[in-house]
Amino acid sequence: MIMQKKKRIVITGLGTLNAVANNIPDFLQGLKSGICGIGEVDLFDTDGFRCHNGGQIKNFAPRDYIPRDFSLKRMSRADQLSFAAALEALIDAGLYPLPPQLTEETGVVIGGGSGGLLEAERFYGGLLKKNNRRARFSILSSVYCASSADRIASQLGLSGPKATFMTACSAGGTAIGYARDLILNGQAGIVLAGGVEPMCKITYAAFNALKSLDPGVCHPFDKDRGGLSLGEAAAVMVLESAESAGNRGAKIYGEVLGYGVTCDSFHMTAPDDKASGAVRSMQAALKDSSLEREDIDYINAHGTATRVNDLMETKAIKEVFGRRAYSLPVSSTKSMTAHTLGAAGALEAIVSILALKHGFIPPTINCLRPDPECDLDYVTGGARRADLRVVLSNSFAFGGNNTTLILGRCDQGGRDNG
Repeated sequence: MIMQKKKRIVITGLGTLNAVANNIPDFLQGLKSGICGIGEVDLFDTDGFRCHNGGQIKNFAPRDYIPRDFSLKRMSRADQLSFAAALEALIDAGLYPLPPQLTEETGVVIGGGSGGLLEAERFYGGLLKKNNRRARFSILSSVYCASSADRIASQLGLSGPKATFMTACSAGGTAIGYARDLILNGQAGIVLAGGVEPMCKITYAAFNALKSLDPGVCHPFDKDRGGLSLGEAAAVMVLESAESAGNRGAKIYGEVLGYGVTCDSFHMTAPDDKASGAVRSMQAALKDSSLEREDIDYINAHGTATRVNDLMETKAIKEVFGRRAYSLPVSSTKSMTAHTLGAAGALEAIVSILALKHGFIPPTINCLRPDPECDLDYVTGGARRADLRVVLSNSFAFGGNNTTLILGRCDQGGRDNG
């Protein structure tokens, strides 16, 4: 039986740009169809690397998403992507333009990683080519890794709480959990929460150096998996109390029931092979939500397609859910979107909410020869219809930063999203 907190925190708006689609309706269809957004990277030169593919957002033109009322000056690719996703989420929530009386109680919490590194690379490349002459130093104002939350708040005139999380691949998920806390504790009425990660050559080179990238496309839980595929995305959602949403007749996608955060204290890039951090993260989320393991209907796995991670997460799910683990659907949507690092937790929270709202389980694509050691139900035969009430979403990051979100379907309060 689901036990609710005194104040229910619901999701009333969604926005995303990613390798599969550049808006929520198209993303929903892509998830149902099992579309793979992983292809050849042309954002920068990949010559000399063992891998040339990734989940790049192709042909991104900021003015297709951001009205001319807003300045793009000194905004990095990360800033532009996250602002575009934030605008879609606000429009979706019926909050754009934001009423003036709400600006002081509206906050922004964004998870990220690379920030303006793409612009820094281009600046330095131009500096070298020009031999230090007539360098465009103004572009350096966009390179700060933590600037996206600042840009969203300043462009929209928001003066509520503002925070940036940089906990690698769990950052977007942690941002959503923290945003929920801000509303629960009365420090904000509405929060734009999510994550953003642009592709850049430094990050791409680092993962190539680690030999953790699949030269083709990633195939999580497959016996022949060869590593992850790097990607980029922006994913933002609007959180508010159920009471607030009901008062303004807002549509409701679902609610944040709980989250858990733990640390492995094991290794900078490798997960704990005993899966202790992942286990404790899921257990903490269950405790925070006042749910039992039997209440979980589907797990959106971290599922990176690296040999170690997939084995570790499989082990952790078995330890937390016991015998029920074998009948619990699990899938990795990174097989479609690629691994979007700082945005991944937020993007997969959106995936989970769409799955809850529209009654389906998105597939793990490209898994043709299941690993015998990964022996759970990974939903490899295409999307599956399912009457979902509660979804658990995992994000297990470098540095042992683990976050688990638990999201629920919302059948009462507000206007149904249809």
